[in-house]
Amino acid sequence: MDFKTVIRTIPDYPKPGIMFRDITTLLGNPRAFRRAVDELVQPYAGVRIDKVAGIEARGFIMGGAVAHQLSTGFIPVRKKGKLPWKVLGEDYDLEYGKDRIEIHTDAVSRGDHVVVVDDLIATGGTCFAAIKLLERAGAKVIGCLFVIDLPELGGADKIRALGKEVTALVSFEGH
Repeated sequence: MDFKTVIRTIPDYPKPGIMFRDITTLLGNPRAFRRAVDELVQPYAGVRIDKVAGIEARGFIMGGAVAHQLSTGFIPVRKKGKLPWKVLGEDYDLEYGKDRIEIHTDAVSRGDHVVVVDDLIATGGTCFAAIKLLERAGAKVIGCLFVIDLPELGGADKIRALGKEVTALVSFEGH
């Protein structure tokens, strides 16, 4: 399946010059959604995975489906202040300023094998922070899964430089 045919591109969103890659059209297509989940899960068939960590918000959708297929638990990686219990957090840089992601302190056990899932990798900042956060909590991050890679922005290479496997179903040139 050519996933590019089921991903909507919205020009100049959220600001001029950005080509926003919208996976909601993929999610709304039952065959494409199933195929995407199957292809994301495939590299980890028969591999020990204890948890799947999904990055807010579209990573929750894909990550939840991946966790179900792998018969694992799911960890929501949330923006600051969204989790209701004790948290661990990791700050990361944005183009202008900083942001923070958090997980519950009991989200992983020491030595848990985890894969990180999000809809898209661009600069890799959020995923990099998620890896650091999960590893600080005691997990071993085995790999990272994305529907879309924007290779010109270098995020996938940044994650590979950490020694992590990166799987992306489709690449789009540009931003």
